[in-house]
Amino acid sequence: MSADVLAVRLDNLGDVLLTGPAVRALAHGAADRGGAVDLLTSPASRAAGELLPGVRSVLAFDAPWSGFDPPDADAQTLQALVTTLAERRYAEAVVFTSFHQSPLLMALLARWAGIPRVSATSVDYPGSLLDLRHHRPDGLHEVEAASDLARAAGFPPPPDDDGRLRVDVPSAETRRPDAYVVVHPGASVPARAPAPDHAREIVAELVRRGRRVVVTGSPAEAELAVHVAAGRAQVLAGSTDLGALATVLAGAGCVVAGNTGPAHLAAAVGTPVVSLFSPVVPAERWAPWGVPSLLLGDQHAACGGTRARECPVPGHPCLSSVAPALVADAVERLAPVPAEVVA
Repeated sequence: MSADVLAVRLDNLGDVLLTGPAVRALAHGAADRGGAVDLLTSPASRAAGELLPGVRSVLAFDAPWSGFDPPDADAQTLQALVTTLAERRYAEAVVFTSFHQSPLLMALLARWAGIPRVSATSVDYPGSLLDLRHHRPDGLHEVEAASDLARAAGFPPPPDDDGRLRVDVPSAETRRPDAYVVVHPGASVPARAPAPDHAREIVAELVRRGRRVVVTGSPAEAELAVHVAAGRAQVLAGSTDLGALATVLAGAGCVVAGNTGPAHLAAAVGTPVVSLFSPVVPAERWAPWGVPSLLLGDQHAACGGTRARECPVPGHPCLSSVAPALVADAVERLAPVPAEVVA
């Protein structure tokens, strides 16, 4: 049996980034024992895992119990994962989940693969599936909750680790005094994104105030980005992989985004975030971590706490009530343009 550790986060891009500090703690502890850390994540989040410091290799598994559009449960796929994990002979696995998810299905597969020690946060009775049944303290951000699990499993953070999000970006730009503003209008969950016309008005207001704006997005969001830019801003949607997007965000003075992965990627490269935060999930658990940020959006709206994927309230009022001028004001607060640049 090796001293290697398997970290598991079968979720979206942002979730993987938020688990980064905990993964670094696992990597530090595993190295002290002569091992290394591998990350098991979803195919959609593989690129995020490959940017995390401390990860030796990334395995992708499309779990039938997770994700926006999960696959059918397939015995051959499950057996293939178990075979892969068994061949790698991990000493232990730490399964990271959000507050509303159960780790027990993954714990069962880990046991099936012969991993002798499995740790996870679990509200449900785990039977013999978990060696460490971690109880999440109230009031923690997702970053803190993941790190608390890692610490309970015997992996405290390295002494010099500040606990912020971090990614390995080979050639991050130097942020200029007149740096551009990134507007990222999309999200994997529609309820967490501003309406397209609302995002378009935000770009128009930023440009009206003399800001240079870049609109980003995935290839599937290219049409949305063109609509939002409306000829006023540069469109990079669909033309960057995740590492290149991280570099773009690192060069920005500020990022405007919903509660979505690129907001957390911006935090991981140290860029301030204006967070258009729909309260379908609690901001105290999912707000941008470790960078200057301003949170906008009605946190007491009727959709609060529903975890809805599509907005359940006509007109998306939690975000549409945020005037573009308020967004531009927030950008000015987080990334003011020096007087000599304006002059």
